[in-house]
Amino acid sequence: MAGSRSLGRRFGWLWGAYAVSTAGTWLAFDAFALIAVLVLDAGPAQVSLLAAVGPAVGAAVSVPLGPWVEVRRKRPVMIATDLVRCAVLLSVPVAFALDRLGFAQLLLVSVAVAAADITFHAAAGAFLKDLLPRRDLLLANGRFEATAWTASMAGPPLGGAAIGLLGPVATVAADAVSYLLSAAGIHAIGGHENPPPRPGPASVRPRPGDLLAGWRHILSDPVLRPLFLNTVLVNALIMAASPPLLVLMVGDLHFAPWQYALAFAVPCTGGLLGSRLAPRLVTRFGGRRVLYASGLLRVCWPIGLAFTGPGPAGLALVTILELGLITCCGVFNPVLATYRLERAPKDRTTRVLAAWSATGKATTAALTALWGSLAALTDPRTAIALAGALLLATPVLLPHRTRIPDDRSPDRARS
Repeated sequence: MAGSRSLGRRFGWLWGAYAVSTAGTWLAFDAFALIAVLVLDAGPAQVSLLAAVGPAVGAAVSVPLGPWVEVRRKRPVMIATDLVRCAVLLSVPVAFALDRLGFAQLLLVSVAVAAADITFHAAAGAFLKDLLPRRDLLLANGRFEATAWTASMAGPPLGGAAIGLLGPVATVAADAVSYLLSAAGIHAIGGHENPPPRPGPASVRPRPGDLLAGWRHILSDPVLRPLFLNTVLVNALIMAASPPLLVLMVGDLHFAPWQYALAFAVPCTGGLLGSRLAPRLVTRFGGRRVLYASGLLRVCWPIGLAFTGPGPAGLALVTILELGLITCCGVFNPVLATYRLERAPKDRTTRVLAAWSATGKATTAALTALWGSLAALTDPRTAIALAGALLLATPVLLPHRTRIPDDRSPDRARS
């Protein structure tokens, strides 16, 4: 079967490195928020600040790194960012052991990790494009997507158990170790890496035009521009409605924390299923139809969360709606990632990916803060309903099906 076909030893090491670091990330899911509450007695305002400001500032910090990374070999950059994430995360359990941990340190570590995340994934995307032939990119992205959903299903419950047994900073230490193992895996890839574009002034002192090259390419591309606007807004609205949904379920409807976790862990099987199906669906129907249909269907589910009620029926409703949403995302995401790589020119791939990721993190942070205020002024159910209603309007931002190049077209990629 195509889904089980080997993509070579070098991709195997890259996939293994991704798997171990992703497992560490999901094991430490919400670890900083828990540390802020359990160790530092932080209030809701500080927790919200930690959730919003860290990723937003990290996204801004990562912007000047794009032109610099573009003219470097990508594997050393990936190893360096893994080691940076390992070091800054290890500072948390060390400070905790010395009784010197403070909120400012958590905020700074959050910024550093967010900036390193964006830089790593931008470099990794460019490296993957160079590592594999075009025909294998969708299969590779499907495997990454399946790995992410598997980790998101198993990581948070195991992380919660680890915190209960070993203390509040245990999962942060495990996450740090996962980046060290990831760096070792990327080093083990070995082999030849094609030389990057020749360095220019941007490698010494980035000019405004160099910093904006990623956004400029995205916004000038007739396919990437609507996909970019649609994806950034959809992801931000989905994430912005998550805190109000937690308050609605755990606070207003009195679901137990384990029931809330179960309602989101079980549907992650849909992401695993969708990512496995994506290459087969593209082979049968073409990437154009799959991208458009899954992009349309994924926004039909969240509006139903506003009608969540108490008891088993309410829990079942959330589980079913999340299953539908995550399955559609599992199909959409690897197809989108493949189109994005193929349409990014080789000399701007890193900047395109960094611009996309930085915009997504900043937008999500802003809307999460805004929706928290909205839920406080009205109520959680109203905030969830408004996010769901806005999501129903986002398909107008998708490129028309006839404008999305199909997989069967020989001139599909521009690189």
